[in-house]
Parts: sequence; C-alpha cells; structure tokens
Amino acid sequence: MKPGARRIGIIGHGAIGARVAADIAAGKVKGATLEGIICRSAIDNAPAPQLEMQQALERCDLLVECAGQEVLVEHGEAVLSAGVDLLATSLGALADPHLSQQLSAAGPGRLFLTPGSIGGLDLLASGARATGYDAVRITTTKLPGSLIQPWMDEVEADRIRNTAGPIEIFAGSAARATQLFPKSLNVAAAVALAVDDWDAVAVSVRADPAAELTTHLIEASGNSGNYRFEICNKVSPQNPRTSGVVPFAVLRSLELIIGARGGMI
Repeated sequence: MKPGARRIGIIGHGAIGARVAADIAAGKVKGATLEGIICRSAIDNAPAPQLEMQQALERCDLLVECAGQEVLVEHGEAVLSAGVDLLATSLGALADPHLSQQLSAAGPGRLFLTPGSIGGLDLLASGARATGYDAVRITTTKLPGSLIQPWMDEVEADRIRNTAGPIEIFAGSAARATQLFPKSLNVAAAVALAVDDWDAVAVSVRADPAAELTTHLIEASGNSGNYRFEICNKVSPQNPRTSGVVPFAVLRSLELIIGARGGMI
C-alpha cells in the first residue's frame, strides 16, 4: 500500500462493484488502494482478497456499497460506528426515516451518497436551501423488462411485458417509489435527498418497449427559478436495471471523498 493511501473495500461485485474494484486495483483512483471485496458468493479472478464484513471493518478506511438497500439496513450503522466511512449507492434505503436517523446519528465514520446516473442535484439542493420548491417531479422511462417487480401479480407483469407502447406503471411519492422499485429508482431517492423532502417529490414511472435509453426528466419550480433536466443514459450491459455510467459516478464520488485532487465539486 502506498503511504497515505486510503484502504478501500467494495461491498458487492456486480455491474457496479466489479468496475469500481477493477479501476481501483488498476491504480486509476489516485490516493486509493483496494483492500478487499465483500461478497456473499465466490469471485473468479478477484482483483483483491474476499473479506468478511468484520475483516473489512478492521482493515478498511472506507467501504463502497454496491450491493443493494439491504446492506445499509444490515450493516450501515455498524460500519459508521466502527469509524469506517461509507459511500452508498442504494439511496432508496434512506426513505425509511428510522434508518436515515440511525445512520445520521452513527459515527465517527461518515456517510457519503453518490448521485449515480443523474446530474443537477447540486442546483436542486441549492434552490431547496434558498427558498424551497412549489413542485418537484421526476419522470423515469425504462424498458419494460427492467421494471417488472416480484410484488406484481401476473396480470400486471404481463401488461408491462407485452405493452406495445409507453405506459405509466407507477405514480406517487419518491418514498413509495423507492420501496416498490428498490433496484431501479435510486434516481428518485437522489432527487428527494437533494431537496430534503421524500413526500414532496412526485414520481412517474413509465415502461416503453422503444426506450433505447433510460430517461429521467427532472422538473422543479419555486421562488429561486424553474429547472428542467433530461438525462438519457445507456443501460449497463451487465445489468439492465442500472445505467452504464453509475460505476463512473461512484469512482468520481470516491475521488472527491479522498480529496486527492481539486476541481469541480
């Protein structure tokens, strides 16, 4: 390990975690060294040793969560209480006010949140801090297959799977959206966290068989101005439920946490 390097552990080795781990192992994140990977299943040709959670807490300075909301529920408080920083990607878990308060109170480790596949959150947060908003809305459009959930009955699943055109399959608050679509709507959670109001953010989820790109349309209006952002991402080749840009958003967030370079924040 290089002197002064932050020892990083990656939780999960799927579409996001594998790329993040590979780039750290290859020396592409200045000031970071890959200490290990925490994963329930064995990894072939892993770029670092596989660790149990307790081992990771003893050996790492910072853990990067790339494995789903249940990680924050099961381990978030323990990680922070051990003095280990935590960079989270599964922001929907924070829709639970009890968990959110629990993690906010935990320490001395720090909880960081990555914006994932969307931008504009800095401006949204600034406007919310200045005067608040009259309305905030995010409309997400994805391929039908990526939106089918275990809680749906067969009639609804078939309606989505076989639709010939765009259809709305959910309309409600960001809090409810992230509960019902835990692996598909971290973007709604990110917007809600940026404006600090889970219930005020209206979410519309649409399935479209012609959606070559995953689209997020974010609209906000208030005394500070009217904002409209449209983000169109290519899906990850490894996981159609997430956007291909997400691992690189995680890597950028990691660089900012480490503080190895100046620049845009």
